[in-house]
Amino acid sequence: MSKKSTAPAGCPCGGPSLATCCGPYIAGSAIAPTAEALMRSRYTAYGQRNEPYLLATWHASTRPTEPIMSDEEKVQWLGLEVKSALRLRQRKADEPELTQDTVEFVARFKINGRAQRLHEVSNFVREPAEGGLRWFYVDGSFPE
Repeated sequence: MSKKSTAPAGCPCGGPSLATCCGPYIAGSAIAPTAEALMRSRYTAYGQRNEPYLLATWHASTRPTEPIMSDEEKVQWLGLEVKSALRLRQRKADEPELTQDTVEFVARFKINGRAQRLHEVSNFVREPAEGGLRWFYVDGSFPE
């Protein structure tokens, strides 16, 4: 006889649970307080194939006009590692006037069964928007 766990599954981004991590941002009931929180919620949204959230959190100056997901491409997100230093993130979280930030991460995934790895340094800006100041993804670069 096997025991089923009644504990909620962790958040896809690595947080404790979707309900206490990325879920409120994706649902629109909370605003991501840091660039890292937004990046993590965007990773989770990719796993959920939530294109409307991804586009809504993409800065208007760089937001794609074409669809960003394809039904033919079967993507399975496997894990996220945030490479930014914890001390740096904590210091920046204490700066309410911060308007730009970067987050370095490695995301692992499979496309049509083939393992891939995305290492990106993402750029974010914080601007006034509906509901107050919000973080937006601008673009990213890919370190060697």
